[in-house]
Amino acid sequence: MRALAAELDLRPTKQRGQNFVIDPNTVRRIVRESGVGADDVVVEVGPGLGSLTLALLEVVERVVAVEVDERLAALLPGTVAAYAPDHAHRLGVVTADALRVTALPGPPPTALVANLPYNVSVPVLLHMLALLPSLERGLVMVQSEVADRLAAKPGSKVYGVPSVKAAWYADVRRAGAIGRHVFWPAPNVDSGLVAWTRRDPPATTVSREQVFTVIDAAFAQRRKTLRATLRGLAGSTEASRRVIESAGVDPEARGEVLGLDAFVRIAEQLATQPAGQYAGQQGEGS
Repeated sequence: MRALAAELDLRPTKQRGQNFVIDPNTVRRIVRESGVGADDVVVEVGPGLGSLTLALLEVVERVVAVEVDERLAALLPGTVAAYAPDHAHRLGVVTADALRVTALPGPPPTALVANLPYNVSVPVLLHMLALLPSLERGLVMVQSEVADRLAAKPGSKVYGVPSVKAAWYADVRRAGAIGRHVFWPAPNVDSGLVAWTRRDPPATTVSREQVFTVIDAAFAQRRKTLRATLRGLAGSTEASRRVIESAGVDPEARGEVLGLDAFVRIAEQLATQPAGQYAGQQGEGS
């Protein structure tokens, strides 16, 4: 990895969250714990210098690597040809910002396995889950605190918007910790693994965007009650109270104690109200 970086005169940047895994045992552990196998088509976001890519190609049918850095994207096929020539034909590289990708070439991917850029890890994960319904499971490495948030359950101190939105798509769990010494350069934060398994979203009469709008509002002022945080969507504090009660939720509760189903019920009740602010809101689809 260091030799490849020297070839490019590469200086990893914080702006792109570039901390490259240089420990072979770590990348093999990630592949092993992801559960991918010979029939899987894997999306890897942020392959960097290719250490995880090489480990994946030993096991899976195909890897589609999405890399925003043009120099790294151009280098990757040559790295695979040099270090895993028998697998080079099973690599696809997409030079793009993962947050702006709207489609991927080749057969529908079945898994996402990646060391995600830490500065955009949650938006990238949610975007990929929304974009690629064929994804059945995945394992991603993120900042330790972010891993805790993604896997958090209602009532936890770190439960929030990432926890609820990830739960829309999948069952999410913490899958281990990663030390700082396996990276170059070593980050100033600890890292964690997050595993997930796709499940069907809740059955509902409203859209994902409508539900996500409610989630965003509920956590925008974390210490306030739902009656207060959702008044902008309902039109007034009193209307907010009625909507929340109609959904079978305590208006004095806070968003941090609600599971996904409660947010869905609130969104459904809001959708039955006279056209107002909520009808025109569009939450983050991803």
